[in-house]
Amino acid sequence: MPLAYRYALYLAPTGPWRDYGSRWLGRCADTGVALPPPPGMPEPCRAWTDAPRHYGLHATLKPPFRLRAGATPQAVDAAAQAVARGIFPFEMELECEMLRGFLAWRIAESDTQGRARIQALANAAVRGLDDLRAPPTPEEIARRQPQSLSPEQQAMLAHWGYPYVFDTYTFHITLTGKLMGDALEQAQRSIAAFADPLRGQTMAVPAISIFVQPQPGADFIAARHYGFDGTHTDAIGADYLQGPPAP
Repeated sequence: MPLAYRYALYLAPTGPWRDYGSRWLGRCADTGVALPPPPGMPEPCRAWTDAPRHYGLHATLKPPFRLRAGATPQAVDAAAQAVARGIFPFEMELECEMLRGFLAWRIAESDTQGRARIQALANAAVRGLDDLRAPPTPEEIARRQPQSLSPEQQAMLAHWGYPYVFDTYTFHITLTGKLMGDALEQAQRSIAAFADPLRGQTMAVPAISIFVQPQPGADFIAARHYGFDGTHTDAIGADYLQGPPAP
């Protein structure tokens, strides 16, 4: 069985949020199939979603990582099951907001319970899978532009391989790459119009998901969804949780 280049633990949106978000990005992470653009989205504006389309529709819990020496895909699978075990399903309210220059669905300011539940889940994910993570290379560190980070974010990058975890974590489901000026305003209007049927609906959170990047530069795909009730559902990347055959 194949070994993926990188693994990540994500929260995959559910229900209509998954359907609308996948259409907006232009790709289904469960199948890898390209999806047509939303009505009224000009084809040149498809570049808005190039960056998030690469990662698939998701919210990061444990950021993408390479396996350390001796770690196996089966260990990733077991760690994801352990994180999911004992968590109760919940719901959260989402709003489209700007974050660090891009647009994303974020938890509504009024949903304090949802924020607390997600923070606890993300903390557990970072701790639960970190023993399997290979240290970042100097090139990977440089891509994070540590000189532009706060001291706290630099400390998180040094210890956990990613600057936005624990106290610096911000839940978000990325919808665009970085935009400015007219492009940002146009994208905001387009998302609002396309996703208007979601207004007032909460999103159910019944599971967490392992996504994989099969090879360097390849798009991320879903491998397995781990229900908080102990069940799991496989997606297109499930083989990458089996690992290479024994010698």
